[in-house]
Amino acid sequence: MNSTQADIRDEVRQLAEEAFHLKLISGHGDGPDKEEYQIVYQGKPRHLPLEQARFFLMNLLYRNRIV
Repeated sequence: MNSTQADIRDEVRQLAEEAFHLKLISGHGDGPDKEEYQIVYQGKPRHLPLEQARFFLMNLLYRNRIV
């Protein structure tokens, strides 16, 4: 894993922690593939590529702040 991927993974972890704290997701963690991240949303685990996980979490947090 290169440093860019490691930076993105760290950012995804921070976003996921915030979303978990706000009860927007019910779990998260490293996926089976080093380039994926698992997010449990609405009771369903989703294995997403790091960039997609980052985008998903950013949108989820943004929508929560708007409402």
